[in-house]
Amino acid sequence: MSILSRRHILGGAGALAGVSLVRGQDMQARSTAVHEAFSFVFMTDTHLQPELDATKGCQMAFRAINKERADFVVQGGDHVFDALGVSKERANKLIDLYEMTEQVIGKKIYHTIGNHDCFGVYEQSGASLSDPEFGKNYFRRIYGQTYYTFVHKGVNFIVLDSIGITDDRKYEGRYDAVQLAWLKVTLDALPAGAPIIVVTHIPMVTAFGTYTDLDHTKLRPSALCTVNTRDVLALLHGHNVLAVLQGHTHVLEHVELNGVPYITGGAICGNWWHGEHLGTPEGYMVVHVDQGSVRTEYKTYGFQTVSPQQTAF
Repeated sequence: MSILSRRHILGGAGALAGVSLVRGQDMQARSTAVHEAFSFVFMTDTHLQPELDATKGCQMAFRAINKERADFVVQGGDHVFDALGVSKERANKLIDLYEMTEQVIGKKIYHTIGNHDCFGVYEQSGASLSDPEFGKNYFRRIYGQTYYTFVHKGVNFIVLDSIGITDDRKYEGRYDAVQLAWLKVTLDALPAGAPIIVVTHIPMVTAFGTYTDLDHTKLRPSALCTVNTRDVLALLHGHNVLAVLQGHTHVLEHVELNGVPYITGGAICGNWWHGEHLGTPEGYMVVHVDQGSVRTEYKTYGFQTVSPQQTAF
């Protein structure tokens, strides 16, 4: 059983961690709707585990986020490393450790499901398909629904579930039919011109496959990008999407398609706690939203890996 659900943690404190500005970039989006300016933190791919000083790294990052002038935090998925292929005992220890560690943030947190947040999918876990926490139920027990919407100061946030679990017990990037029907109803109910920010773990739109250091002979494209992106783009077409925030690939990336920025937010863990990944260090993103303009800052927090295996161009 989880120690305490993060949805109920509203307070907390921590010492200021080392924070440095990596880069900031203005991303202009089409908007005529009026809304109040605000900032929030987008952090993704924490991959918390007891090994590699990962708990210490998360503590450092969360203390830095605690000090940010931000209204709330969006967690972009892959909270732990890893629930896919481990025993139930190990998976529960990981999520309990994450819940306890995240309390230092002291802000409202919205959670996105990642592929590593699904329990027992790989056969080596020994998990039964009938286990009540199998797959996404592991995430649901702590955080509730895997896709949902909320409104903040006039901006509509839509958090999506990009994880598909295949019959042969693998994961892929996919939005299922039930979710797509829900998304259509949700979008149709919005006033014309309503500003929207979408959150997804596995990217909808990315150039990652063109420069990744992973072995292209072993890559599964469905594990790097959602396979039915076009279905979602068709639903979003004609709506006022300010940005789509993404995780999963551990790189800082901005790709613009039809005037919409698709922003991949790096990773708290960098190269899975081994240093930088393709030039992106361990960090999180502060997102500033002001009258249809989305400006981002990627910030590092001073973590030093105990096992350097940095990847670079």
